[in-house]
Amino acid sequence: MSSHARGPFDVKLSPQTTAFESESLRRMSIEKTFHGDLEAISEGEMLSAGTGVRGSAGYVAIEQLAGTLKGRSGSFVLQHSATMTRGAPQLSVTVVPDLGTGQLAGISGMMAIIITDGKHSYDFEYAIAE
Repeated sequence: MSSHARGPFDVKLSPQTTAFESESLRRMSIEKTFHGDLEAISEGEMLSAGTGVRGSAGYVAIEQLAGTLKGRSGSFVLQHSATMTRGAPQLSVTVVPDLGTGQLAGISGMMAIIITDGKHSYDFEYAIAE
């Protein structure tokens, strides 16, 4: 049986150096603070590629969250994969299997990220195997 968690989050992206020079690749560290049903902090890394075409880009990222999800404490990892083709986004944010800890061991699911008027929020559909 799946459950839903929703709420806002704050995000800070900080540029990092890449392993080699590239005009199109960028590396960033990610720091987030989640509120609402998920009270957690996360840290991760993102690698993005931009193009000369406005609204076209892609990114991949991994972030580890630690905190509480509807009162259950522990941690888990999210994997992001996204592309934007001339402004049309395609985003997948998935829980990496078998990395949940504590009361979040056995967690699986998908997270939607919503950006409205520059504010970030999440809609997380998840299940925890007992």
